[in-house]
Amino acid sequence: MLKRTNDKIRIGVSIGDYNGIGLEVIIKTFMDNQITDLCTPIVYGSSKLANNYRKTMDVGDFSFNKIANADEAHPKKANMVSCWSEEVELSMGLSTANAGKYAFLSLEAACKDLFDGKIDAIVTAPINKDNIQSDQFKFPGHTEYLTEKFEGESLMLLTNENLKVGIATNHIPVSAIAKSLTVDKIFSKLKILNKSLVQDFAINSPRIAVLGLNPHAGDNGLIGKEEQEIIIPAINSAKSIGLQVFGPYPADGFFGSANYLKFDAILAMYHDQGLIPFKTLSFGEGVNFTAGLNIIRTSPDHGVAYDIAGKNIANEQSFRSAVYLAIDVFRNRQMDTEINENVLKVSKGK
Repeated sequence: MLKRTNDKIRIGVSIGDYNGIGLEVIIKTFMDNQITDLCTPIVYGSSKLANNYRKTMDVGDFSFNKIANADEAHPKKANMVSCWSEEVELSMGLSTANAGKYAFLSLEAACKDLFDGKIDAIVTAPINKDNIQSDQFKFPGHTEYLTEKFEGESLMLLTNENLKVGIATNHIPVSAIAKSLTVDKIFSKLKILNKSLVQDFAINSPRIAVLGLNPHAGDNGLIGKEEQEIIIPAINSAKSIGLQVFGPYPADGFFGSANYLKFDAILAMYHDQGLIPFKTLSFGEGVNFTAGLNIIRTSPDHGVAYDIAGKNIANEQSFRSAVYLAIDVFRNRQMDTEINENVLKVSKGK
């Protein structure tokens, strides 16, 4: 997928639920001309809708450069590919079937261009996981949808400057977590996480901490056997192939004592075990990155935020960080590819 080397990086953006704060944080981010010095933004949605949303924000004469397809994108402007022509009514703060329908059309169009190499990465604004459901989208979230569409095994990875938390299981009921954990699954997630830290974040010899599933990491089997029977064997398998993996650690003490600062990343066993401490420590500044796939996707660490939609008070920092991370990961992957190609050339020469 890394085809473009000389042109400016093209960042595709899906608008998410237009009744939430997605368009607001998109507009606020791309009003900053410094962004277009680093990348060419291409938003997939509707220029009519964006203009109507912009009017609710009172942001002056900002507007997107309207284009028919990504090939027409102006390198120094925020571009908008209109994915539909009909008028769409804004219902700020409300969940509507139409908002889910058009959120999917935006995502689908961006993914097609990502697959075709017309854009280099995608940043997804928040969707409502309920109203987007349809015959075309039967997934609990972006991560699962993208995993089916593209190559690789995915890992949900929440990241900021000082903290990276991967999740062994994604959007599943709490009652299903223990049954879904296996030695092979955790071992696989550890390999994905390690590779992403090296390839996507340019971290050499990363140190990874693994959290236990049960309170006190099971207390040597007193409070559950998963640590002894599943998690520790997976850690040992990772160590056997040279990965620096440690644990399992009790989740409460691990974050409470700031032990997390000693590691490059953490693998949590389930969604809230990892996301609650992550969002407590960095909400509004973190980024959701889908590691393990052959494409680059990032997203802000918040949801649709209906309660503040249309009030022009949404903070765009997380979305802005998601754009920056997509750029950084693209560059790091290019660098990693070049390094490995040079190693192969030297090996063949010898």
